[in-house]
Amino acid sequence: MSKIRVRFAPSPTGFVHVGGLRTALYNYLFAKKRGGTFILRIEDTDRSRYVEGATENLIAVLNWAGLVPDEGPEQGGDFGPYFQSQRQNIYRDYARELINGGRAYYAFDTPEEIEEMRRRAPKSEAPPKYDASLRMQMRNSLSLSPGESAELLEAGAPYVIRLLIPEDRTFTFNDIIRGQVSFHSRQIDDQVLIKSDGYPTYHLANVVDDHLMQISHVIRGEEWLSSVPKHVYLYECFGWKMPDLAHLPLIFNPDGTKMSKRNIQSLDELPSGKVDPDVQTYIDSGYEKEAILNYIAFLGWNPGDDRDVFTLRALQNIFSLERVNKSAAIFDLQKLNYLNQEHLHRMETDVLAEELKTEMQKAGIHYDADAYFKAVVDLLKSRLHFRKEFVEYSTYFFKEPESYDPQVVKKRWKGDSAKLLFEFIDEISKLDRFDAGSIEKCVRQIADRHEIGSGRIIHPVRLAVSGIGVGPGLFEMLQILGREKVTKRVKNAIEMIPARQQ
Repeated sequence: MSKIRVRFAPSPTGFVHVGGLRTALYNYLFAKKRGGTFILRIEDTDRSRYVEGATENLIAVLNWAGLVPDEGPEQGGDFGPYFQSQRQNIYRDYARELINGGRAYYAFDTPEEIEEMRRRAPKSEAPPKYDASLRMQMRNSLSLSPGESAELLEAGAPYVIRLLIPEDRTFTFNDIIRGQVSFHSRQIDDQVLIKSDGYPTYHLANVVDDHLMQISHVIRGEEWLSSVPKHVYLYECFGWKMPDLAHLPLIFNPDGTKMSKRNIQSLDELPSGKVDPDVQTYIDSGYEKEAILNYIAFLGWNPGDDRDVFTLRALQNIFSLERVNKSAAIFDLQKLNYLNQEHLHRMETDVLAEELKTEMQKAGIHYDADAYFKAVVDLLKSRLHFRKEFVEYSTYFFKEPESYDPQVVKKRWKGDSAKLLFEFIDEISKLDRFDAGSIEKCVRQIADRHEIGSGRIIHPVRLAVSGIGVGPGLFEMLQILGREKVTKRVKNAIEMIPARQQ
């Protein structure tokens, strides 16, 4: 088997799209599973759409995601440069080779002449194309005499170089995901290969670079499927072997429309049926890296069983192009939220605790012992939707409550609550071990003694130690806080809450 070499070849035209990150992920997974090479190539030849800083942002997102290229602008490699804008002479040489072989031609048409061609073309469902049916009516080196063409070139007249697509030809190729695909040449225009500014189009640069960089598999979005016949013909013209192809399904909004950044301000204010296609939005919103990659992997692929939670390493071991679907994927924010929770819940407590220390420092919250902090993290992580919630959820573990939720007080603090809590702190003072099991047994005994539900004790105790009415399991919470803190806080509540009720 030949060496696996794949490339992620984005254009720096703006933000990193969810679909772009999925393409990078699938290329990365495919290469890593097979001991291959993952290459980043920046296709920056469309200068009209170039956005300053987009390349740096793209590289930053890939590094954040852990999809670090083996070759690329930062890593270098034996097949560089990895910016297409730095490979201009290469493309021009190959374009001249096509012209000399009668496979391409110069076209001198002005934009106005192209527009006039479209206006006078016979009306049909498909828009008119610069192809075999119209090329001889235009101003190019096929319709002009050799002398006229040479004169225009010598005079420096603007021109483009177009690919001469054969008439009445069917192009058939195999796609790993879609099987055999065919296009007739009447569906294909004489594609511009070199633009009037001297830069190549995607089609020439992509084919030349994939060949020179020894790419074995081209894994890219479905939007490029209709361009493949042009690429098939270019490989044929140059006498090169074509890489294997795999075209990934589109990703749609929940309402079935194309994903767009338009009218989207934040994930909290999404228009009905829409989601944000910008990967940076999800990073900034606090989604876990592993959750984002896990979810994006499932946008068009499945493992063949009921499992849905995967780390990047696990995806690398199981991924295959054969399990990628043909049909479009729907972006479901609820599913991403579910996976974010799952990855947080499954994270090793020591790892999560270490990563949360910075958030605690920013919030000005201090603690004396790492073991205590880890115990709090271990208790609360199953309640987290996002790690940024931890500071809010955990405050009472590090600070005594300064107030008590008035709605909880009204609902949970009864006339006999103070008496029951005095009895509670008296009973826990007698415990040999202050652990969750012993505390729970103590509460149940008090409830049985008074022939009341244990909730009559549990709820006011929770209110007393935390100031709020919700949280993790009370008995585990009290064990972490410790007998001294619990006793002090319950006594404070017995004194303060009735005074505030008056």
